[in-house]
Amino acid sequence: MRHQTASPSQLRRSLTHHQSDRRPNPRRPRNNLNSVPITYTSNEQVEVYRFSLPAAILIPLAAVFLQAFIPWRFHFFSIFDLPLLVVIFFAVARRSPVAGLLTGAAIGLLQDSLTGHPLGLYGIAKTVVGYGASSLGVKLDVENAGSRFLVVLFFYVVHEIVYFTIARGLVGLTLQWSWPRELGSALANALLAVVLFALLDRFKQRT
Repeated sequence: MRHQTASPSQLRRSLTHHQSDRRPNPRRPRNNLNSVPITYTSNEQVEVYRFSLPAAILIPLAAVFLQAFIPWRFHFFSIFDLPLLVVIFFAVARRSPVAGLLTGAAIGLLQDSLTGHPLGLYGIAKTVVGYGASSLGVKLDVENAGSRFLVVLFFYVVHEIVYFTIARGLVGLTLQWSWPRELGSALANALLAVVLFALLDRFKQRT
């Protein structure tokens, strides 16, 4: 049997083809520990708003005066607490616990002086709400209607509990607590707040 001898050109082509088979394919994916994607998460940055001086003064004044005089003509309006809604609105918009505390105290004391209540009842209750609502606004985004409804619903009950505790324990007023009445009022104020806050949004200015 006769063996054929490969020519030099055939040997070179065979060697080149053999080396190319051993060469790594650049298109073939390779596992690399440094190519693992890393996802960084951070807390959502909520916006802080401020108000012009006329808005910061006139809006609370209008709320307090309306709350003092409208129930004289329309008794059903007494279930609403416009000054409380304004306190919550300013607190969650400014997102400053100190500003919320001072706003609540000022609006509450003004409401006490105009409604004939012992001075400090609304002042203390709205101070607590202003501080709590602004502290919550720092951590959560409360700019949508659903969150506003829940925030007002919660802080209305807090406001009434603080007011009732101070009125009964410190001042000695004869008040009766009724959960159905308070929850109904909280629901009514929360519904009103959704509409009122949407209107007051026009006065907000980004810092």
